[in-house]
Order: sequence, then C-alpha cells, then structure tokens
Amino acid sequence: MDTHLVTFQPQNRTVKVRDGESLLRAAMEAGVHINASCGGEGVCGKCRVIIEAGEVEGGLSERLKPEDREKGYRLACRASVIGDVTVRVPVESVVDASVLNIPPTPRKTARVKTFDLDELKEKGLFIPPMEKVYLTLPEPNAQDHLPDVTRLVSFLTLKNHEHRLGVEFPVIRKLPDILRREGFQVTATLARPVREDGQTVIINVQPGDTTSENYAVAVDIGTTTVYVQLIDLVSGNVLAEEADFNGQISYGEDVISRIMFAEKGDGLIRLHDVVTETINKLIRKNVKRAGIDPDGISSVTLAGNTTMTQLFLQVDPRYIRRSPYVPAASIYPPIKAKDLDLDLPDHVTALVYPQVSSYVGGDIVAGVMGSGLYRTEELTLFMDIGTNAEIVVGNRDWLACAACSAGPAFEGGGIEFGMRAAKGAIEDFSIDPVTFEPMNLTIGNVRPKGICGSGLINIVASLFEAGVVNPNGKYERNLPTDRVREREGIWEYVLVRQADTQIDRDIVLTEIDIENLIRAKGAIYSGCQTLLEEVGLSMQDLDRIYLAGGFGSYVDLARAMVIGLLPEMDADKITYIGNASLMGARMSALTNRIRRDVVEVTRKMTNFELSETPSYMDHYVASLFLPHTDLELFPRLKARIDLRRSAGR
Repeated sequence: MDTHLVTFQPQNRTVKVRDGESLLRAAMEAGVHINASCGGEGVCGKCRVIIEAGEVEGGLSERLKPEDREKGYRLACRASVIGDVTVRVPVESVVDASVLNIPPTPRKTARVKTFDLDELKEKGLFIPPMEKVYLTLPEPNAQDHLPDVTRLVSFLTLKNHEHRLGVEFPVIRKLPDILRREGFQVTATLARPVREDGQTVIINVQPGDTTSENYAVAVDIGTTTVYVQLIDLVSGNVLAEEADFNGQISYGEDVISRIMFAEKGDGLIRLHDVVTETINKLIRKNVKRAGIDPDGISSVTLAGNTTMTQLFLQVDPRYIRRSPYVPAASIYPPIKAKDLDLDLPDHVTALVYPQVSSYVGGDIVAGVMGSGLYRTEELTLFMDIGTNAEIVVGNRDWLACAACSAGPAFEGGGIEFGMRAAKGAIEDFSIDPVTFEPMNLTIGNVRPKGICGSGLINIVASLFEAGVVNPNGKYERNLPTDRVREREGIWEYVLVRQADTQIDRDIVLTEIDIENLIRAKGAIYSGCQTLLEEVGLSMQDLDRIYLAGGFGSYVDLARAMVIGLLPEMDADKITYIGNASLMGARMSALTNRIRRDVVEVTRKMTNFELSETPSYMDHYVASLFLPHTDLELFPRLKARIDLRRSAGR
C-alpha cells in the first residue's frame, strides 16, 4: 500500500502514514495533539487545520464556513491523506497541557482543604502499606546450612515479630546474588496486608541499606487529564508532580464515546495503550525531576472513574452503558504494575481504588476518603464537576451517591469557541451595565482564543445579571449595542472582535452555547436535588459542600449560584478540595488504614440511578432556566433582580 509523508507545523514533525489515513490519526502518530471533542465523528468542529501544501480528500464539513474553506481549513478527523501534505495546526486547535501543571488559585470567598500529612502522623495513621526493613544476616558456614530464603524469613520474623510471612517467587530468583553482594546486608520490601490477620509478603530485596529510598506513585486517571505524584514513603512528602491530557481524548470527549470506541475492533487495546503511555510519560518525568532510582518505587495507587479504570485495566466496559448499568467489579485485587504495562520495576504492586457503580467510580471513593467526608459529623454534599458529575451526600454514619451526565460544556465541548483551560482562554468577564461593553481576562494574560468552562459560567452569569440574557437563556433583542447580533439565524454576543483575538474571527457566545450550559448545570443541580430528596433532605439541610476537581477550584461561587449550578448558601460553607481523587490516591499510598476503611466505605455508599428515579426528570426540566423556575430557591438573586427591574434596567 502507498505511504505518504505528513508534516505538521508549527511543531515541525513529520510522520509516514498509509494512503487514506485520516489527518487526525496521522497527528496521533506524530505526537501532535489536536482538539477532537467528538472522537472523530466530525460534529464538534474543534479539529480545524489548514492545508498549506499538498492535498487531502474530504474534511469539508458544514462546521466550516465558506470563507474558512477558501483559506484551506479542513477538519482533521474527516480529511484523508492521499499524498504528501503539510498541515498547519492553528492555535485554537492545539491542546496545551502547560496550564495543568500550574496549581489553581481558588476563589478567596471559600475555604480550601489540602492534604494534611501532619494530622495523619499525629493520629498514628502514617503506616505505608509498603515498608522497607534492613537486616544484617549471619553468613552461612559449615555448621549453618540454612537456605537463603529461610535465613531471610527467619531473621525478618525475629526482628519484626512477623507471624505470617510470604515470599514472592521473583525474590527467590534474585536473593542469592543480592545477599552476597554486600556481605549479607540486605533490605527487604514488605507488602502489608489489608486485613490485620492477613499475610505480609516480601516483594523485593536490595543489597545494603536502602530504607531511606522507599517511594510510591499516586495516579489520578481522569477522563480529560492524568495526574501523577511521586511520594517519599519515609517522609510522606510529594517529591514531584506532573500532569498531562489523557491520551484518550482524541478518541472521544466523554466516557460514553470511549466505551463505544472500545467496542470496535482493537479499540479496547488502543485505549489501554494510549492512557498507559500518558501515565508512563508522567512517571518518567517525575523520576527524572526527583532524581531517584526507580528500583526504590514499591507501589502505585490508582484512582479513576469506572470507565477509565476498566479501560486502563483492559476490562471490557460495554455493559457500563447498558441497562441495568453493571460494572465488571467493585473491588480489584493487588496487581503487578508490569502486568498493566506500566514502566515500573517488576516488584511494584498496583493498588486500584474500588468502584461503587457504573458511574460512581474509584475517583469518587478516593475523594470521599481523601476529603475525610466519611469521618465528619456535618451533613456534607460532595460534588465533582466535569463531563460526568458525581455527587455524594452524607457523613460518617451514612452515604448516598449518584452520577449525572453533564456533558462536555464545562470543558469546552458543545461551545462554539469553547476550549479547555489553557493560555488564551477567557476565564473571567465583566460587562458595563450601560454600554454593554465587555472586559475579558484570559489565562496567561494574552490575547483571547476561546472560552474555558469557568469563563463560560462567569460570562453567562454576568450577562444574565446585566439583563442581556433572560431566564430562558435568550438574548434581549432590542438593546442599544451592536455586541448582540443575529448571524445566520442565530443570536450571539460578541465577546472579542477579530482584531483583538489570536484567531482569524470574532469570539462570540451564541444562544446555542447558553442552552448547552443550562442543560449541563441543570443536570447537576437536579441531580443534587433528586439525591437529597431520595434520602428525605433538601438543599437547606446541608452543613457543607465540597467542590472537587481542578475545574471546581476555578469556579466563582457567586456566579455559579447565579446560573443555578450551585445552591444559594453562605460561601464559608463551601470548601474547595482540588483534585480529591489524587488526594485519596496519595493517602492510600501513605496509610494502610485507608485500604481497610475503603472497603467498608464502598459498601456503605448507597447508589441511586438517576435515570431510573422518576422525580429526576421533573427536577431537570425545572432547572432548565437561569437560575431555576423557582426563584424562591435563590432569594438573594431574586432580590437583586427585583431591584434591577424596579430601576428600569
């Protein structure tokens, strides 16, 4: 079969592909990340590229305007390579991961909860499941013929008062040479059992004293992003942390599209491979940054939603999206990291957080553990907002959970100029109530190229409070400004004019964009309402709300309440906990107690399938307004709206 060279600019990367291959697939092979929210279906229009030289077949979508086609724009997912070609990836199509490694600055109006290592130590819970023990063993002689393994186990039992001690076979293979390398001075790595009556296992041996070199890796496998921490199990400190976009995003924005891809041909293998590549790359970066010997890594703890977990473990996820929505397993046994294709030493054990249901996964369980929700007396609502929104309500006595499909709006999907949080994304906005002129602030303080999720909330909230947008999400048609206009039958507000952008056109917010946001926030608010109602409670009964996830850390609380994403309550009752999934994964690496508690917590969590709860749809329909059909649920906002109306604005 003929092959062709595809060169991507400005990356200056060239790859050889077979005739008829899509440009999107070619970009993947070249290591060039291009926005592809719909997984290659050609409906999102995010994977715009410019053909600078050569020709491609197809790629002319209705998502492209006539003037764009004349400039050489094509959709990479629908364009096929038929010869050597040079492709330019415009700034709006580039996936920029740099912002992921910048810690978010949460809004000052809310509390912030971080990982409390000192508390863990004070409570005597700093007991990592992987421990290193140094031994000086007597050397064998004419009177002492003990086998090497027996010698190690016997003296380890005496020193550590071990009652049940096992040895993994790879240890037996390497032990004779290891013992004699440093004159029978050896360090053994012990894997502690979850149950107190379980068996401790020797998983590794190293010559000499390496007890100061005991490390763990904590991984949060998100639908959009992957975070990896390298942890010192001696001090408990994080030595390095890296993040990148999940390599699977090129195959679909949400879990449903990825499940569907996994069902096709070698789709499951491919999705496993690309997320594993992402994790391995981040592990290598962390190891290099910390300057450690990878042989000192003892464990890797992983947390992800149910679909991400099964895709990573290469377990068929097809039944997750089919009624009655059953995952393959709730609890996974310890697994050798090498069996999961992780680039870690053979002895490293992978500990995977358990799942509750098809749509409430290990990331949420990890968040419940990391946040301490399962230990508090306060009635708490835990929310992790993303393409899927998971919610948990309860305290130390009981827990109930549910998940709702919010859609990709909060991560830029379904929004004409939507994008993930990256430099050039509009993240904050205000509007002059008289002239209706905007003021936009972008990530990185550079010229705008799109709108991120937190910016979308801020824009719509500001437009609504200024009377530019009505409760139905429609623009007021007779305002004295040319910012509100009709284009090709669709009404929109011009946020940034072409001359002031990084791209070659105006950045606008359309009524379709607002409708998609309203649907997303409506799904989340009604999910909270329904879950609380099912356990006999209401929003007014809550003592605290935990907002989890990177996106949650950027949300402006007041504006989230304006659009009806969050219930109206005092800001000091809302706590940001950032990446709770990663927090829980780190905690699992540092304390064996969590591994024992997590099984009990998982069994305690009662799951509600919202799609099968009759009241959910009623609550959802009532939420499809700004902020809600029942303004009495938002009394402070109602008072401001009444004041504006009385002033004739």
